[in-house]
Amino acid sequence: MIIGAGPAGLAAATELSREGKQFIIVEKDSAVGGLAKTYTFKEGDLVFRTDNGPHRFYSQNKYLYQFIEDLLQEQWLEVKRQTRQLIDGKFYDYPIRPAQALANIGPKKALKMATDYLLAQWQYTILGKEIKNFEDYIVANFGRSLGEFNMINYTEKIWGVPAATIHTDWAKQRIKGLSISFLIKAAIGGIAKNLKTQSARTLVDVFYYPELGTGLIYEAIREKLEKLGCQILLNTYPTKIKHQNNQITEVIFQNEGFQRLIKCNHLIESIHIKDFLMLLDPLPPTEIIIANQAVRYRDQVYLFLTLDKDRVMYDQWIYFPEKRIPFGRVSEMKNFSSKMSPPGKTSLLVEFFCFKNDEIWNKSKEELLEIVMGHLVTLGFCKKKEVRNAYLIKQEKVYPIYDIHYRKYLSVIKNYLDRFGNLYYIGRPGRFRYNNQDHSLEIGRAAARSIIENKKYDLEEAGLGDEYYERGVLQ
Repeated sequence: MIIGAGPAGLAAATELSREGKQFIIVEKDSAVGGLAKTYTFKEGDLVFRTDNGPHRFYSQNKYLYQFIEDLLQEQWLEVKRQTRQLIDGKFYDYPIRPAQALANIGPKKALKMATDYLLAQWQYTILGKEIKNFEDYIVANFGRSLGEFNMINYTEKIWGVPAATIHTDWAKQRIKGLSISFLIKAAIGGIAKNLKTQSARTLVDVFYYPELGTGLIYEAIREKLEKLGCQILLNTYPTKIKHQNNQITEVIFQNEGFQRLIKCNHLIESIHIKDFLMLLDPLPPTEIIIANQAVRYRDQVYLFLTLDKDRVMYDQWIYFPEKRIPFGRVSEMKNFSSKMSPPGKTSLLVEFFCFKNDEIWNKSKEELLEIVMGHLVTLGFCKKKEVRNAYLIKQEKVYPIYDIHYRKYLSVIKNYLDRFGNLYYIGRPGRFRYNNQDHSLEIGRAAARSIIENKKYDLEEAGLGDEYYERGVLQ
C-alpha cells in the first residue's frame, strides 16, 4: 500500500508497476502531486494556472530527465532563469552580479561589508570561534553586514524563529559552495564562465518546466498508472495503522464516508512524520511521543492574483528579504511557461510564511489583498484596477523546521520507525527533510527497489547528500 500521491509516492508506484507488483495508492487530496501539484482557476473562457510557489526541475540524475521527457515529450520546456531580490528599494540579480551589487550598495556600505568579513575571518578562521548555528555559519562565511543584508533576515522570515536557533544543516543544504571567494572569482573570471563550472548548488541558470505547470508530471504518471490498471483512490486518508511484532499489518482508511481495512505486506507512506506516529495502533512509547511533540513545521498562505495585464516582470520570481514587507516571494507564472496564463493576461502568486492560526493565517482574502496591493502598487508592479480576481490558498506543514535540536529528537523518532521491517517513510513529509521533487522521486524509487530486491536501501541518503542540488547535468 502507498499512502500519498506526491512525487515520492508516485515514483514508488511507477517502479513497482514495472515489476508487476500489486498495490493501492491512497491520497487525501482531490488531485495528485502533493506540494508539487498545479492549481487551475477558470474565469469564464480564461484559464489561469499556478504551482505552490516556484517549482523548477533540476537533478544530478540523467535518468530522471529521461523519465520525465518520455512522459511529457514536447510539453517539457527549457527555461532560462531570471530571479531578483528587492532590498532597500533596489533590485539585485540572483545569481548575484558583483558589479551591479556594488553599484547598488555604494562604497560606504561595501566597505562596511568588507570590514565585517575580514573581522569574521579573524574570529572564525584564525581564532577558531565555533560555528554553532545558521547565524554563525553565515557570519563566518560572509561577515555580519552582508549576512544580515539578505540571508539572515530572509531565513528568519521563512522560519519565523531567530537565526541563532536554526541548525547549520539549513545553510549546508541551501548555500554550500557559495562564499565571498566564489563571488570574487565570478567578478574576476566572468560570471557566466563560473556558473558553468562552480559547484554552488543554489545558482542554477537554466531549469526544466512542464508547459502546464509542474503538476503535469504527476498527472501524467497518474494517467499512465491507471491505464495499467493500478488503483488510485483520491479524497482518501488513513485513520489507523495497525502493527504487531515490528511489522505493519493493516491500514484502516476513510473514503467517501466509508471505512475500509486493507492488509498489506509493505507500507510506503509520505504522511507528515508527526502525524504518522499518532496513527499507529498501538501508539508509540512515551519517549517517542515526547520527541514527536518537538517536531515543528512552518505553514504557508498564498494569494493568487489574476491580472488584466500582459506582464508584470520578466523574473520567474522575486525575493523580498526585508521584514517590513510581509510576504517573502512573488512569482509570475507565465514566465515559467506562457501557457500558465491566457494571452494578454498574467498572474502573480504571493507567498506568506506563517504558522497555522497566527495573524497572517487567520486573515481573510480581502484583508490579505489589501496588504499585498499596498506594496505592489507602491513598487509599481500593478494597479488595483488591473486585478481580476484573488484566490486564497493555505497549506499546512510546508517546511520542516531545522532548529538546533532537530537532529536529536528526529533520530529518536527515526530509530523507532526503522524497527518496522516493512515500512518505508518517504518524501519531504515522511522523512522531515527539506528536499526537491527530484530528491523525492529518487527516494520513492529507492523504497520500491527495496521491496523488489528484498534489500533495504538507505532512504536518508537516496538522491541527497548535504548539498541542495540545483544544477542539472543534462548533456
